[in-house]
Order: sequence, then C-alpha cells, then structure tokens
Amino acid sequence: MSVELHAIHKLYQYRKAISSRPYGARGKNLVRCELCLLAKVYCTCESRRQLVSNNAFLLIMYDDEVLKPSNSGRLIADLIPDTHAYIWSRTYANRKMMALIEDPNYQPFIIFPGEYANEEQQVLSKVEPSSLPRGKKPLFILLDGSWREAIRMFRKSPYLHHLPMLSFTPDTVAKYGLRKGSRDFQLGTAEVAALALGAAGEPDNAASLNRWFELFIESSIFSRSRKSTHDLTPLTKLREAFLTSLDSE
Repeated sequence: MSVELHAIHKLYQYRKAISSRPYGARGKNLVRCELCLLAKVYCTCESRRQLVSNNAFLLIMYDDEVLKPSNSGRLIADLIPDTHAYIWSRTYANRKMMALIEDPNYQPFIIFPGEYANEEQQVLSKVEPSSLPRGKKPLFILLDGSWREAIRMFRKSPYLHHLPMLSFTPDTVAKYGLRKGSRDFQLGTAEVAALALGAAGEPDNAASLNRWFELFIESSIFSRSRKSTHDLTPLTKLREAFLTSLDSE
C-alpha cells in the first residue's frame, strides 16, 4: 500500500537532512519505519486513513521535536488532511507559516492553558462553527515540544498573543505514558488535537484520533520490549477498533 507523505513526514525529512549527526532516540538500534518511526514490525502506516474534517491544524515544533519517535504530533497529520507544520525559531517567524496564520480563509486559535493568556486575549473553551465569519475554517495552532519548551515558544512568539485562545482543563490525568509532563493536565499533542476536534463539533473525528493515539502508544511500547513479540493480540485489537470506528461513521 502506497502511503502519501504529509506535512510532518516532509518536515522530518528536512530536519534529518540538515542534522550534523543522527538523533539519539531511545531504542536507536531499532529498525524503524521512516514514516511512523515505529519499529518496522509494528508499523501502523497501512492502517492510516484520512478523515473528512472542517478543521485545520498548524503545529509549531520545537527544533528537534519532529525527530523524536515518541512525538504524537505526526498522528494529527496522519488523519487530518489540512495539517501544516513548521519548526519554531526565536529570532524570526517563518514567512509561509505567517502567511497561513494571516490567510483570510482561516480563523486561527492558539491552544494553550488560559492562565498564560495575555491581558486582552480572548479565552474560549469551545468553538461554535456558526459563530465564525462566513467561509472561515478553524486553524488550531499547537506548540509541539516539552512543557518548558512550549511555554518558551508562546512567550517568545508575539504573533500568537492577539489570537483567540482555546483552553482545556481535562478531568483526568493524561494517558500519554511515553513523555508525560509534570502537570496532571498536560496531555500529548494528539490528545489535545482530539479535544479541539470535539470542541469544534467533530466528536467522531476526536474519537478516531484518540483510537489512533492508543494504537500508537501500544505500538511504541511493543517496539521497546523484546518480550512483547510473542502475542500481538493487543495491537491487532486496537487496529481493528480503529478501522471499525471509521467504517461506522
């Protein structure tokens, strides 16, 4: 099955090409798929299906975040066709990225905890499609990096400070067990994107992204364990649940 490259695949290839040395990820001796970055034996690419969505995403990624196999931002681009990704810079804003944020066809929202909002910045908990200017498509902006990196990106990016802010306070601790942050509400990037889809009136797409995330988590755990190759039932069940959910929509 041929898998089409999306924005994060292309950004990964670019970032890898300009690296002076290989990225030393945990499990660096694994033979990985170049697209999903999972061990080839647990590759999920053939199960990937793009959804029909009225929302768009922009990932602003901290320097080497795109190289990390544990990064879940790529899962958003796996499923949501209108997904864009750029590497963040403290000293300048990417011209194409700024053109996207200022594109009159989009209504951008920065997704970040409301406690960090600037004094006059509007903070929302949901996006009503009917409240958007006619013809505008929500563009959800995610700062993809560690929690400390995300704070730095927000504070050092004044072009984000006037945008309406979409903010969540999840009731449960993140399931993201690979690189979970120190704060209970801190979720993986894909989980935050699923919350955004739900807040914008696409609960089925949100559920699909969460299932895709669960498959990613389980496949990552299998990739790290030499003993887990004996029984692939958990992976098979998650893959079937994801594909079944798409068929039922």
